[in-house]
Amino acid sequence: MMDIQTVGVIGAGVMGSSLAQTLAQTGHDVILIDHQDEVLKAVKDNFIKNVRLQMMFSREPSKEDPQDVLDRIMFSTDPSDLSGARYVVENVTEKWDIKETIFKALDEICNKDCIFASDTSAIPIQKLAMLTSRPDKVIGLHFMNPVTLKPAVEMIKSPLTSQETIEVSQTLLRQMKKEWIMVNDSPGFVSNRVLMLTINEAIFLVQENVASPKDIDRVFKSCFSYKMGPLETGDLIGLDTILLSLEVLYDHLKSPKFEPCPLLKEMVAKGDLGRKSGKGFFTYPA
Repeated sequence: MMDIQTVGVIGAGVMGSSLAQTLAQTGHDVILIDHQDEVLKAVKDNFIKNVRLQMMFSREPSKEDPQDVLDRIMFSTDPSDLSGARYVVENVTEKWDIKETIFKALDEICNKDCIFASDTSAIPIQKLAMLTSRPDKVIGLHFMNPVTLKPAVEMIKSPLTSQETIEVSQTLLRQMKKEWIMVNDSPGFVSNRVLMLTINEAIFLVQENVASPKDIDRVFKSCFSYKMGPLETGDLIGLDTILLSLEVLYDHLKSPKFEPCPLLKEMVAKGDLGRKSGKGFFTYPA
């Protein structure tokens, strides 16, 4: 199985920028695409600092110059720059119309042998695959935040995903020094089918004044040895992403247990999105 040198990453938000950094640090050439110049500029401006921080906490510290890592990333607002990529990972928001537009465009832009992976939180992979003329070359790679520090990836195969696509994806993850857990396609897969339900229920506990956010998280951290409680985790992921993911799960599974808590909807409407906005269930420094 050949090595993969050039990887496209669509979306320069928290997950996409962290994924691009991880790929560049493992020797890949990265084409990072976002429709906003200012987003790409912010990622580029913070990149050296982020690489240095990651090197401090890495299990295998690197002595490579962060500038050399940065030089492996091409920042672009033009999706046609992905035409030469061997592999493309989509990391945009959990809105179907946006993903639909992107996958249809990718199918026209990219070489017929290019594999498409989605880092979607909840949308079924087969549904995305059917937007393309290459459904066998579409797979789910659900990276965890922050990508630079998490050792494992949830890999999702749809009924249409070919064995070759799986093997190429496993090769890429080996190159990135990541392990993988293979699961079958289903809305939310394993991680978010359970996690979103847990976070949503924790938000109901806040709404019902059963306990404070701090004490809810303390139960999980002190009693079950979780590193983070469900509300801290929601703030880290982004409460807007939590809401969108719950809506996807509710729409696909038709189960009332996935109906988003009214408090969650209220917080997202106010712009209290968690770490990225500076305030969620907890407050974060600017």
